[in-house]
Amino acid sequence: MSLPGVLTHVTTEDPAIALTFDACGGSGGDGYDADLIDYLRREHIPATLFLTSKWISERRATARALASDPLFEIENHGSAHRPCSVTGRSAWGIRGTRNVGDAVDEIQRGARAILDLTGRSPRFYRPGTAYFDDVCLDVIGALGQSPAGFAVNGDGGTGFTRAQVKEAIVKAKSGSILLFHMNHPDGHTAEGVMDAIPILRARGVKLLRLSDAKVR
Repeated sequence: MSLPGVLTHVTTEDPAIALTFDACGGSGGDGYDADLIDYLRREHIPATLFLTSKWISERRATARALASDPLFEIENHGSAHRPCSVTGRSAWGIRGTRNVGDAVDEIQRGARAILDLTGRSPRFYRPGTAYFDDVCLDVIGALGQSPAGFAVNGDGGTGFTRAQVKEAIVKAKSGSILLFHMNHPDGHTAEGVMDAIPILRARGVKLLRLSDAKVR
């Protein structure tokens, strides 16, 4: 998750953070946090959404609506939400891709789903659990995408309380890429985001998509 070359920060002249939200798909992961997305829309908050092809296939109407909303950019979270490995190494209890061919398949199936949904190829790829190995970084680059990680785990994989989500956001250093989840409406991500955003705005912190700034 912290290999050189994995994007964790953005570069801007003004105080800013980048908000990213994952929709993982699969068993227990096909939900949709409508309260969260409705809040982002209501408050005109831009964000980068990483969707798996599995989630898109289960939520096609919702995915199309998100893709048509100019507030959001849709990026690649793979096909089956696998950690990007060439040895099958697991991360957070999820088995990784087994070899280079398996990694390519995971990445490209996700990319094709994004292309079909948006009409453009994705610029960024974040694997399941945001885990990469060094060979996978080379594979991702060869496929024309940039590996997107994070600097701040904003909701602890949806395990954080409302107060913990808020604290993670308001304590984030300028330039940080924050990771949240938008597929677990039973979590506290939406509540924590709603509590934190007014504080950031009062401080003059800009809220960005990854494409709105230089990444590093």
